[in-house]
Amino acid sequence: MQWKLVHFNQLSLDELYEVLKLRVDVFVVEQNCPYPELDNKDRLADVKHLLGFNPHGELIAYTRILPAGVSYPEASIGRVIIAEQGRGKGIAHELMQRSIDVVKTQWPKTSIQIGAQQHLSDFYQQQGFTVNSEMYLEDGIPHIDMLLNL
Repeated sequence: MQWKLVHFNQLSLDELYEVLKLRVDVFVVEQNCPYPELDNKDRLADVKHLLGFNPHGELIAYTRILPAGVSYPEASIGRVIIAEQGRGKGIAHELMQRSIDVVKTQWPKTSIQIGAQQHLSDFYQQQGFTVNSEMYLEDGIPHIDMLLNL
């Protein structure tokens, strides 16, 4: 895996296209969930984008890392995604650990709050997150809030 951490304006046009295509392919098409994917958070100054490419140069892993005050009072990791061909290979764990490390480096005095799809709670608990809300529906999908104290 080759990893790349960038701000929005550092993405090439091809990388931006691949990020948006992956997010729409999985979150909108695969999960059959029409929602406003472009939410104006991608371009904010302190937001980071972590991209993971396989040896063939294909984007197969991605997260959007947000500073405190954008989605939650704490920093946040969102749009966590692994392309279908990368699933089941441990890439998601590496993606999350790298994303957590970015938060620790960029904003060391904050916790990380996420809104997780409920069926993925065990995965996020393996990363150290704890559930801190009741289940709620977001775009028709059961979610829970989870917190990681750094």
